[in-house]
Amino acid sequence: DLLRVKPGDKIPVDGKITDGESTIDESMITGEPIPVDKKKGDVVSSGTINGNKSFVMTAEKVGSETLLSQIIQMVNNASRSRAPIQKLADSIAKYFVPIVVIFSILTFFIWAKFGPEPAMVYGFINAIAVLIIACPCALGLATPMSVMVGVGKGAQSGILIKNAEALENMDKVNVIITDKTGTITEGKPSVEKIVAFEYSEEELLQFIASLNQYSEHPLAQAVVKFAKAKNVSLTKVDDFENIAGKGVIGTAIGKKTALGNKKLMEQAGATVSATIEEKIIAEQKLGKTVSYIAVDKNVVGFVTITDAIKETSAAAIKELMRQGVEVIMLTGDNINTAKAVAEELHLTSFQAGCLPEDKLKVIEKLQAEGKIVAMAGDGINDAPALAQSDIGIAMGTGTDVAIESAKITLVKGDLQGIVKAKNLSHAVMSNIKQNLFFAFVYNILGVPVAAGVLYPFFGILLSPMIAALAMSFSSVSVIVNALRLRSLKL
Repeated sequence: DLLRVKPGDKIPVDGKITDGESTIDESMITGEPIPVDKKKGDVVSSGTINGNKSFVMTAEKVGSETLLSQIIQMVNNASRSRAPIQKLADSIAKYFVPIVVIFSILTFFIWAKFGPEPAMVYGFINAIAVLIIACPCALGLATPMSVMVGVGKGAQSGILIKNAEALENMDKVNVIITDKTGTITEGKPSVEKIVAFEYSEEELLQFIASLNQYSEHPLAQAVVKFAKAKNVSLTKVDDFENIAGKGVIGTAIGKKTALGNKKLMEQAGATVSATIEEKIIAEQKLGKTVSYIAVDKNVVGFVTITDAIKETSAAAIKELMRQGVEVIMLTGDNINTAKAVAEELHLTSFQAGCLPEDKLKVIEKLQAEGKIVAMAGDGINDAPALAQSDIGIAMGTGTDVAIESAKITLVKGDLQGIVKAKNLSHAVMSNIKQNLFFAFVYNILGVPVAAGVLYPFFGILLSPMIAALAMSFSSVSVIVNALRLRSLKL
């Protein structure tokens, strides 16, 4: 369906702009106050507010499928989930309640035996005061209140947390593994040039664009976009296959075509001349991504693709390393391109030419060493690693499969979101510990006073009404402390 969005209107569904341009206020989704320029072909989300221009969009996701609905659902689910630290409070409460009941009974008998007249009345009132003041409401509220406020704060800042366990474990992470394309880089690659050796550039472009029209990978979309800009027609492809971490193969215009990295060429049995290899290596050393083009098992050219590094990547990696987190880049790209990107970001740990199973093995190895590993990625090829890691972090700009496999989703899709998520996790865990401390100290001090331990020295007894007020105050103090997280600056 085509919809016209007027100036100042809320965008009703998720979709793409088909005609016109505008500035969109996406603050309710990303947490960023500065409106974003949108033009034809750009994605817009429901609930965001159009600026001062009108445009036509096509609806792609409606109702519960929209990003806004998914955010609401994730926040609801996360708010109801239980953090592992809640088990501590539960186990204490399991012993605490019967101990308090026994303490209350002992209070009654001690007052009935040794108290002044009317001893039975004193015993009964003090026993009731013990039961009231020891009500473990604050203990029960300590964790869920902080989790609920923390998850809400995260959603405001564009950090969607799937459950409370992820929120707690993020604070413990000491290794972060990140993909390159779409995570460190913009994920908006553009074709710089196509170099042909046997066929014409236009023929090669038709081959590879026809193949890539069936792929969701950002590099594939860049090739298709380049072909459309050149008015190159796309043809039907038979036997299409997307080989994760390597590239795509299929039969285009009756010729067996392969487009991808050197591993794909080896798998396809394609031969590469020394001249072509030299030219490709020269491009790679400039930090560019180069895909080999093979037709009928013979490499006949290559396509050079550039993908700018996000402005926030360097600062985010520097901050994570300052916090003592080891940052490792694992990419399916070649060693020359990976090295160029790593040097620009001052990264000492990186691996190139990684297939999905390679990323999985690296994570398993680190976990076997006792490390708490977070994995940040955005593609289908990252899904297994995201699922295996202790904390999977998906870019909101990535594929649905990656987002589904992750425990944290960054709506804006940059590494600065990881820094914010780690800071939020640390603040929430500190807040929970403060709440538990308040609850324990209150009971440790309140129960003996309610039992009348001060009476022999100061003649002070705690009325059940004052005990009820004190019990309410302890709960309120925990709630107020948890609400402080709303003013947290991430």
